[in-house]
Amino acid sequence: MSGLLSGLSSLGLGDLENAKIFEEPEKKEPVEIRKEAKVIPEFQEKDYIFDRSFDCPICAKKITSKVMKTGKSKLLRMDKDLRPVHEGVDTQKYEVVACTECGFAALIRYFQPMSSNQTKLIREKISDNVRMRKYAGDIYTYEEAMERYKLALVCAIVKQGKVSERAYICLKASWLLRGWQENLAGQKDKEEEIARLKEEEREYRLNALEGFVAAVGKEDFPMCGMEMSTVSYLIAALALEFGKTDLASQQISSILTSKTAGARIKEKARDLKDELLAQAKKDK
Repeated sequence: MSGLLSGLSSLGLGDLENAKIFEEPEKKEPVEIRKEAKVIPEFQEKDYIFDRSFDCPICAKKITSKVMKTGKSKLLRMDKDLRPVHEGVDTQKYEVVACTECGFAALIRYFQPMSSNQTKLIREKISDNVRMRKYAGDIYTYEEAMERYKLALVCAIVKQGKVSERAYICLKASWLLRGWQENLAGQKDKEEEIARLKEEEREYRLNALEGFVAAVGKEDFPMCGMEMSTVSYLIAALALEFGKTDLASQQISSILTSKTAGARIKEKARDLKDELLAQAKKDK
């Protein structure tokens, strides 16, 4: 008889699947009315994104690109290099807008009108040669997302965009590559691929460091939407990773002595300082 009610879990009534059809006649205890458990819907990655319309600044075509729904996904943590990790979705997969008509791609904040010379360069170097493919799935795969980052980076290079823009693309691409590795973690047949992705992440991060250092000396703030203290922190975190301790120490000091840096970024800088001191002690 226990199988008569099987399948009720799909209706949110799994607790009642083993309920008895008839009560024993000799039992006089009152029937317990159980409170129905609240069913919490399980979100899939596609539930966190939507197709947003954009006007391409190069070919003027109206296109759509998958972007994150604001406030939909819960922030779980932030890595040392400020990479945000959200519940249920890797947000870095949806940071690049790419025109499937002419091939122009950029981070969302940079997908906007540009100078006539930049437009000409994109058309000549990208649009006249690129062979775009359609992105037909409900979500972007990591392979597709990485392809879009590389297209955004080459477009930034071709249009002679700011050094900071190129550095920021490299940083976000490294975040995507880290998320990709985490997605493959624990799969024994993926160890070689994970190693490749790790090395690629390292290269992007090194370029991000070099780009931000160069940009600080020639560009104004805010830079890529970030204040000076945030950029200084990123440089310090990346410099420490690559053993550039003098550069890391310099940037940490600038944050801790800054009159405009916020309490949160100063606290993160102190954590980096502790790590720097521990490393120096270890190296002695």
